[in-house]
Amino acid sequence: MELRPIQYTFTQTYSYGLYFTERIFEPENATLCNTIRADKNNRRKVLFVVDRGVSEAHPTLKKDINLYCKHHHDILEFTQVVTLPGGEVVKNDPGHVDKILKAIDLNKICRHSYVIALGGGALIDLVGYAASIAHRGVRLIRIPTTVLSQNDAAVGVKNGINLRGKKNFVGSFEIPHAVINDHHFLTTLEERDWIAGIAEGVKVALIKDASFYQYISHHVADLKKRDKDAMQYLIYRCAELHMEHIAIGGDPFEKGSSRPLDFGHWSAHKLEQMTDYQIRHGEAVAKGIALDLIYASKIGLILPALADKIIGLLIDIGFDLEIPLSTAAQKRELLSGIEEFREHLGGRLTITLISSIGQKQDVHEIDMQKMEDSIATLNNRVKAKIA
Repeated sequence: MELRPIQYTFTQTYSYGLYFTERIFEPENATLCNTIRADKNNRRKVLFVVDRGVSEAHPTLKKDINLYCKHHHDILEFTQVVTLPGGEVVKNDPGHVDKILKAIDLNKICRHSYVIALGGGALIDLVGYAASIAHRGVRLIRIPTTVLSQNDAAVGVKNGINLRGKKNFVGSFEIPHAVINDHHFLTTLEERDWIAGIAEGVKVALIKDASFYQYISHHVADLKKRDKDAMQYLIYRCAELHMEHIAIGGDPFEKGSSRPLDFGHWSAHKLEQMTDYQIRHGEAVAKGIALDLIYASKIGLILPALADKIIGLLIDIGFDLEIPLSTAAQKRELLSGIEEFREHLGGRLTITLISSIGQKQDVHEIDMQKMEDSIATLNNRVKAKIA
C-alpha cells in the first residue's frame, strides 16, 4: 500500500501593540489593565520579574506594584515579584532562567496568565526566553526601562541568553502580548544608558529614514540635555520603524540570511563579548556603525566625506568610537565575529552597509584586510576629531 504525503499550509495572524504612558503603577493608570482586559469572573495571574537596578532606582517599586494589583484586584491576581540583576551579564547565567521557571511553576502561571518583565533589554531578553519555554509559551508583557529597550530591544520578537561564549546562542522568537513604554523610568538612567540607546535610533535612521536622521542631527543638543520631547520622538520613531520592519518586512522570524536591522552589529556583538560586556550594547553598536562606515568608504560604497560626517554626529552625541583593540590577535578575534554573525543565521554571508543616508546595501563578501585597515583608520579619525 502506497501512502501519499499528508501536507497542509496554514497561516497565523499575529498582533501586538506598543503603548505609551507615564507612571504605569499609579492606581488610576489603567494602561496595564487595559492590555490584559480580564473580566471580573476570570482574573489573570501576574508574575513580575524586575531588574534589580530599576528596583534600586525606584525604592517603592515593589510596593507600588503590589498596591496597584490590589487596586485592580478584579483584573489582576498578584503572585510574586522576582528580582534579578540587569545588564548583559545576566544573560550569561542560565541559572537565572531556572529561577524564573521555578517562580512560574510555584505560582501556577499558565498560558492564560502573564509574566511581566520590567527592566532593560538584557533582562527582557532573558525573561522572554523563560516565558517562551514554560508550558511552551506563557503570555509576556514587556515594560522596558531604558532608551535602548524602549526603542529597539523590547519592541522586537526575539528572546535569548548567551551560551558557549556566543551572544544569544540560545533563544526563541515569540510575539509579546504587549509592550508598554513608561517615560518615567528613563528619568533615573545613568548618562551612559541615556546616550547608549540613541545609537539604535541613528542606526535605523541610516538604513530606513533620511528625514529621521536629519531630526536626530538637528536635536543633538536637546537629546544630550535630556529633553523629554526630543527623546520621546526618537524612541517613538525608532520603535515604529522597527515594528514596521517586523510586520511587513517579509521575514519576521529571520528564516533568511539578511539582518538589515543589525547594521553595525557584527562587530558590536563581538566587542561586547571580548570586553566581558563592559561596553554597553548601544555603545558597541555606535562603534560598529562607525567601523562599517569606514569600510564602506574604503570599498567605494559611500562617499568618505559623508561617512566622516555621520561619524562626527555620533561623536557629538557623546559616543567614544575607538575600537579598544591593540594587538593583531585581538583584531583577528574581532574579525572572527563576521563568520559568527553569518553562522547565527546560516546561509550566505549578508552584512548590511549603507550607500547614503536612508539607503541600505547588503554585501556578501568582506575584504578582511580592508576591514582590519578600517579599525586603524577609525581610531585615527576619532583621535583627530577629539584632539
